[in-house]
Amino acid sequence: MSEPDPSPHYFSPTPSSPENRRLLTIPAWGRELTLTTANGVFSADALDRGTAVLLRESAVPTGRPRILDLGCGYGAIALALAVHCPGATVDAVDVNERALALCRDNAVGLGVADRVAVLAPDEVPADRAYDQIWSNPPIRIGKPALHDLLLRWLPRLAPDGVARLVVSKNLGADTLQRWLVEQGFRCKRAATDKGFRVLVVTRSRVG
Repeated sequence: MSEPDPSPHYFSPTPSSPENRRLLTIPAWGRELTLTTANGVFSADALDRGTAVLLRESAVPTGRPRILDLGCGYGAIALALAVHCPGATVDAVDVNERALALCRDNAVGLGVADRVAVLAPDEVPADRAYDQIWSNPPIRIGKPALHDLLLRWLPRLAPDGVARLVVSKNLGADTLQRWLVEQGFRCKRAATDKGFRVLVVTRSRVG
């Protein structure tokens, strides 16, 4: 979850601010989705630029993939994927309890709750692997925590799985790409738009 950062505690498990729910309409692959947002979650008043770039520069998945939205917030990525890929099952994962509640409600509102599991990280089955991981990762948690996060989830890619990450160039996208390669992953820059990089990550190691 890259800039802008309108809520300084969006990666806190329990936001302390008043909720103040409201509606937000976001564009996703030629369709507008109306979602409920609230204070204390990432980019509550507008679709953030990084997520917009990720959706715009990525093709809609096809088939029946199992997908992880890592750092789902109120569900912009997870729900766009579920709406546009009817065969997909999506795990929407976040530490923010308010964001998880919003994502669950939004999945119900869009009629995809049967294919979108909204989970805290420790609720994900330990043996679950993913065909695709999509993420606007929380860069502002700091480099050590970000590295731990990615090393926890990227190894869950299936052998032919693909992760798509969007990161601001100004917040270290190129450094992150080099680090991912150093960890044994393949990582290429698929797109650059409005100061953001879309990084495509695949496994290149056993285990």
